[in-house]
Amino acid sequence: MYSKSLRSRLTGLSVLLFSTTLLSACSKAPEQAGQNTMPPAQVNVINVTAETVPFSITLPATLAGDKEIEIRARVTGIVESRNFDEGQYVKAGHSLFTIELEPFELAVEKAEATLHGAEANLAQAKRERDRLERLKDERSVSKRDFDNSVSAYEIAQANVESAKVALKEAKLDLQYAQVEAPVSGIVGREQVSLGSYISGPGTLLTELTDTSVMRARFGFSEREQLRIRKDVEMGSLKLPRNNEFDTTIILQDGSTYGQIGKVNFSDIRVNRYTGTSELQARIPNPSGELRPGQFVRVQLDGAVRNNAIVVPQKAVLDSGVGKFVYLARQNEQGMTVALPAPVEVGEWTRFNDQNMWVIRSGLKVGDPVIVEGMARIFFPGMPVAISNQGE
Repeated sequence: MYSKSLRSRLTGLSVLLFSTTLLSACSKAPEQAGQNTMPPAQVNVINVTAETVPFSITLPATLAGDKEIEIRARVTGIVESRNFDEGQYVKAGHSLFTIELEPFELAVEKAEATLHGAEANLAQAKRERDRLERLKDERSVSKRDFDNSVSAYEIAQANVESAKVALKEAKLDLQYAQVEAPVSGIVGREQVSLGSYISGPGTLLTELTDTSVMRARFGFSEREQLRIRKDVEMGSLKLPRNNEFDTTIILQDGSTYGQIGKVNFSDIRVNRYTGTSELQARIPNPSGELRPGQFVRVQLDGAVRNNAIVVPQKAVLDSGVGKFVYLARQNEQGMTVALPAPVEVGEWTRFNDQNMWVIRSGLKVGDPVIVEGMARIFFPGMPVAISNQGE
C-alpha cells in the first residue's frame, strides 16, 4: 500500500508524461500530413480542333461469284462423257458434257441431203423458167404456162432457204450436244452420271461460277442510313459521287485483301425482318483468292466528315453508363484538376496515323482533353500537372 503523499506524486508524474507525449504527437502531425499529401498526376493534353477526317463503315458481308450459272443441256439424249474435273477452272467454250452425238450427226447429214435436193430443184425450176421466158417472147407458149414456171421457181427458192434453216438447226443441236461452258470459271460437282438420259433443259448437269470478279453482299441498317442522311443534310458529312464507296475486303484472320472494289448497287427496299437494305460491291479477283460463300467484312471508304471533333481512342473512357473524357481545368483555388466530361461518340476513324473517336457532342474546339496519364487519375477533381502544355 502506498501512502497518500506517494500516490499524489505518481499521479502528477503520469499527467506530466501524458501531456508531454500529446504535445509531441501534435507537433509531428502536420509534418506527417504534409508528407502523405498525394502529388499531382503527370498528364498530357491536346486542345480540341475541328478537322476534316475520313469516314468509313465496316460491315459483315458474304461473297458470291460475279456469274453463277446453272449448266443445262438444250437437247435430249444419253450422257456420253464428262469432260472436266470437279472444281476445275475452265475457259469459255470448253465442252463440259458430251451427249451421244450420232443422232445429231445423222440429223446434220439428212439436212445437208435435203438442202442438196432443194438446190437441184431450184436449178431445174430456173432452167424451165428461162426456157419458157424465151418461148413467151416468140409467142410459142401460153402466159399461163410461163406464170406456172415462175411460181415453181419461187417455190424452189423458198425450199432452198427452208433447207438451209433446217441444216443450221441440225448443226446447232450438234453443238448443243457438246454442252459448252458459256463463261470462264470454276465448275462444281456433276449432277448426272455417265449413261443417264437427260430431258433437255429440265435436267441440271452442274454449276459454273465466274470468280474473276466477286460480289460482296451486305446489309446496312435503316437507322444508320437515316443518321447518315441527316449528317449529309447538315453538311457535316460528304459522300462519294453516286455513293460508289471504295470497298476493301477484310478476311477472317484480320488481313486485308489486296484488291479494291466499288459499291455498284443499293436496294431501295428495306427488309422487314432485319431492318436493313442490301448493298453490293464488285471486287476484282484475278488470283482466285476469294471464294463464293466466304464470310468477310467490308470497309467502305470515300466519304469525309467536315469540321469533325476527334480525340484519340485511348482518351475516351467508359463509366459503365456512358463514355467520357477528362478535361484539364482550373478549380476555384486556381489549381489544375481533372474533370470528367460526358461525350457522345460516333464512329472510329484513322487520322494522323492514330485511331480516333469522332465526338458527336460533349466537346467544343479548344477544350483541353487529357490523352496520357489517365491511369494516374484516381478520382474526379484530382490535381494534375500538364507535361506537354497542350502540344
